[in-house]
Amino acid sequence: MKIRSGAIAMAFGLLAMPAASWATAGNFDPETATRAYLDTLSGAAREQSDAYFEGGYWLILWGALAAILVEWIVLRTGLSARFRDWGERITKRRWIVPAIFAVPYIVVTTLLVLPWTIYTDFVREGQYGLMNLGFGAWLGEQAIGLAITVIGMALFFTVLFAVIRKSPKRWWLWGSGVVGLFVTIGIMIAPVFIAPLFNDYAPMEDGPLRDRILAMAEANDVPADDVWVFDQSRQHDRISANVSGLFGTSRIALNDNLLERGTPEEVEAVMGHELGHYVLNHALILVIGITAIFTLGFFLTWRLAPKILARHGEKWGVRGVDDPAAFPLYIIILTVYFMLMTPVQNTLIRAVESQADAFGLDAARQPDGFASVAMKLSQYRKIEPSALEEFLFYDHPSGRTRVRMSMDWKAANVENPVMVAPQAEDETP
Repeated sequence: MKIRSGAIAMAFGLLAMPAASWATAGNFDPETATRAYLDTLSGAAREQSDAYFEGGYWLILWGALAAILVEWIVLRTGLSARFRDWGERITKRRWIVPAIFAVPYIVVTTLLVLPWTIYTDFVREGQYGLMNLGFGAWLGEQAIGLAITVIGMALFFTVLFAVIRKSPKRWWLWGSGVVGLFVTIGIMIAPVFIAPLFNDYAPMEDGPLRDRILAMAEANDVPADDVWVFDQSRQHDRISANVSGLFGTSRIALNDNLLERGTPEEVEAVMGHELGHYVLNHALILVIGITAIFTLGFFLTWRLAPKILARHGEKWGVRGVDDPAAFPLYIIILTVYFMLMTPVQNTLIRAVESQADAFGLDAARQPDGFASVAMKLSQYRKIEPSALEEFLFYDHPSGRTRVRMSMDWKAANVENPVMVAPQAEDETP
C-alpha cells in the first residue's frame, strides 16, 4: 500500500513547499531535518507499517515451532527411515543414498509446512497490500523454488554425509566448510541462472540515469558494461536492487519498482549503496560470517545428536549420525539454535548494510535521495524502533537510523547545506 498524505507542516511553523528549500544555509540541523522526513509517515500508514513489522517478531518463533513440528512428524512416524530405505533399494552405492533421500524428504516436508507458508508468504502479504501475484502464480513460483531446492539439497546431502562418514569426529568443522562452499556457489550462479527463472531481465534504456550508474561503477572499479532491469512489480511493489555475484559473475540490476517509484536522485542513492556491497566484498564477508555461525551450530549438533539417537534412534529407525534419516533431528537442533542466534545474524547483516549506506552516500552524494528512499522502505519496516528492537530484529538499519546518517553526512559534506521539505510518496505538488 502506497503512502499518501496532505502537505506536511514543517518545523518553525513553515509550510512544506514541493522540493523547495525552507531554511537558509548555516541553519541546517541534522535532527530537525531527520524529523521532517520521519513526520511524512503518520496516521494509518505508520500504524500499518509498525503492525506488519512487529508481527514479524512473532513469526520467528511460530515459524521455528512449525519447522520443528514438521521434522518431528517425519522422524516420529518413521517417514525419514522409509525415505532412506527407498534410496537403498534404488542403489547399492552408499554415497548416492543421501541424494535420493533428499528428494522425498524435501518434497514431503515442504508440503507439510505449506499451510504455514501460504499464510506467511501469501495471505499475510496480501492483507498488508504487499502481494501482486494471484494464488496460482504464487504457487507456481513456489514449485520452481521447490525444484531448485531439491536439486541443491540432493547435492548438499551427498557431500555432507560423505564428510560425516569420512570424519565422524570432525564432521562439524568440515561440514561448515561445505555450507560455505555451497553458499558461495549459490551467490555465483544465482544472478545468471536462478533469478531469471522468476523475473525477466532487460537492459536499462539509454539515458542520463543509466550513464550515471555506470559512471559510479567505473569510478569504483566495478566491472560492468550494462545495467539490467527486472520486472519485480509482478510480485510486489517493493523497491529492490543489487550488484550481485562473485569472481567475475557480477551483475548490476534494479527492479522496475525503483524506476517507477523513485526519483533519479533516489535511484542513484540506492545504486551507490549496492555498489558498496560489491566494492567492500560484503558477499564474501557474509559467506565467512554465515560459515562461522554454522560451525557453532554443527558443533552443537555433533555433541547433541548422538546422545538423542542413543535413546530414540532405534524407535525412529535411525541407525546413527551418518544415516541420512537422522537429518530431521539435525534440523530440529539447528532450528532452535538459529532462532536463538537471530540477533547475531541480524547484527552481522546490519553491520555490512550500514557500511554500504556510508559508501553509497560518498559514491552518489545524494543524501536527500537516500533519506527519501529510506522512507519508502518504511512501507514494510517499522520506521522508529527502540534500540532493543533494532538490535534483536533488524537485519538492516532502521529508517530513522538511515535518515539520520544521511542528514549527518549532508551536514559534514555539503557546502552550505539547506533543509528541504520532504513529501510523502505520491503526494501531489
